[in-house]
Amino acid sequence: MSTQILTYLLVGCSFALYIGIAVWTRAASTRDFYIAGGGVNPLVNGMATAADWMSAASFISMAGIIAFMGRDGSVYLLGWTGGYVLLALLLAPYLRKFGHFTVPDFIGTRYYSQTARIVAVICLVFISFTYVAGQMRGVGIVFSRFLEVEVTTGVIIGMGIVFLYAVLGGMKGITYTQVAQYCVLIFAYMVPAIFISLLITGNPVPQLGFGSHLDDGSGLYVLEKLDVVLLDLGFNAYTEGSRATIDLLAITAALMFGTAGLPHVLVRFFTVPKVSDARLSAGYALVFIALLYTTAPAVAAFARLNLVDSLHETPYTEVPKWFTQWEDIGLVAWRDKNKDERIQYTVGNALVPSKPAFSEQRGSLGERLVVNRSSENQNEIYIDRDIIVLANPEIAGLPSWVIALVAAGGIAAALSTAAGLLLVISSAVSHDLLRKTLKPDISDEQELRYARVSAAITVCIAGLFGIYPPAFVAQVVAFAFGLAAASLFPALLLGIFSKSVTKEGAIAGMLAGLLFTFFYIVLFKFIASELNTSEYWLFGISPEGIGVIGMALNIVVSGFVSRVTKAPPSTVMDLVDQIRVPNIGS
Repeated sequence: MSTQILTYLLVGCSFALYIGIAVWTRAASTRDFYIAGGGVNPLVNGMATAADWMSAASFISMAGIIAFMGRDGSVYLLGWTGGYVLLALLLAPYLRKFGHFTVPDFIGTRYYSQTARIVAVICLVFISFTYVAGQMRGVGIVFSRFLEVEVTTGVIIGMGIVFLYAVLGGMKGITYTQVAQYCVLIFAYMVPAIFISLLITGNPVPQLGFGSHLDDGSGLYVLEKLDVVLLDLGFNAYTEGSRATIDLLAITAALMFGTAGLPHVLVRFFTVPKVSDARLSAGYALVFIALLYTTAPAVAAFARLNLVDSLHETPYTEVPKWFTQWEDIGLVAWRDKNKDERIQYTVGNALVPSKPAFSEQRGSLGERLVVNRSSENQNEIYIDRDIIVLANPEIAGLPSWVIALVAAGGIAAALSTAAGLLLVISSAVSHDLLRKTLKPDISDEQELRYARVSAAITVCIAGLFGIYPPAFVAQVVAFAFGLAAASLFPALLLGIFSKSVTKEGAIAGMLAGLLFTFFYIVLFKFIASELNTSEYWLFGISPEGIGVIGMALNIVVSGFVSRVTKAPPSTVMDLVDQIRVPNIGS
């Protein structure tokens, strides 16, 4: 059976499963739609949270970033996992104790202001749409390569599937769908990793294979061989970093604090019966997340080795089939600069800044032509970072069913997070903007209808982000984390642990952090991308890490404005005391 038929079969079966779960768990009330009725088992919630958390960035793009960046790519592992610990310890139990539906609900009540609620909704929408852009791009990449359809068509199909189970089931349907998606994605990630670890090191455990000797008789460890190979090609050693320490620390911190402020993850802790269940489900989620995150460095190292072995000095007429298949959809491109008809994979950027990755033109050998950066640059090849995990089984020559399984896993990872993001956006619109602000007299039935309509509109907008993505998956997601760190996280943290922050302080802080971070990212990534170097960055901090400065600005502005405005009412101070004191036996 061909790889494409197997892919259609596995992806089709997974879609049927997701839709079946949505029909079976159809939401009948706003409580079902927003928090799955509040009765989700902690183990189930932990697995659903892990799927919600492990997006296309984790499944598709993270190992690709580490494969190309080496040690510098570890900021994503450290930031995302460390941030989840912060979320579990500092926010999740207290928000569950608060006992409402959404993050803007907490901010609106804690800061006794409808304006604060609306500002929180604006922050949430900014963050979620930025994040969902990466997910829909991931869906488009998988569909266009493995199902051989246009990226636009792939995104539309993904939109349709998310629409069905998000609109029908709400949080109740999404919760149980995400359990199924976690099983699919983790199996799809681990199986090829185990295969490749066995082939390269003889060790079936990827985490141990990562630190083992190669099974090629060289006597070298995996990382030793990578350092030797990359240095020979002119790259930095894989185990050495090139980014400034301050930028690495800033990116790690932005990812950590951004993680703790992500609304689609926070809302998962509203779905369990008790505060203690929120803590317990956070622990389960960390275990489920660790399976993938401890495997990613091994996948990255194996992929980079296989990539060099497969391509460098290979005549274009002899390149493996996977190369030309990815080339056809524009995620791989090549230009024979020295006219030897061989691929030179060396240090340097093969692309002209701010240009598309490839030309529509084909060369004399039928190759898709990469856009030249300069005649002096010897790197002839462009490889999109987002293809590394997806192409890894093909590069390693694994069986067709493994390749099909990875395609199903990539789609599961993207859809699970996209559904969670779309739900928090629709909940913010229907619950916080309509029910709590503009139309307080609507019934539960009307609110549920508005929630479904807003979810449908949100799906369509998300699809546009997928068709016209602003960057590669993990980079887009990193921007979302920076926005979350600069806007929602300080407001939540101060709202729980400080009685002195006023509504004016919280509003001013959220707006200051959000606007500063947003305009900094837009300036260096879209308006003046040619200035996107450490020479022009504030304090030497890149757009990926600027969220930590936005967070500091948020806290400073909140504190200053709170000192010159009227103190919060006693009822708010009592609320802060209440959510910080655990119930006996909870």
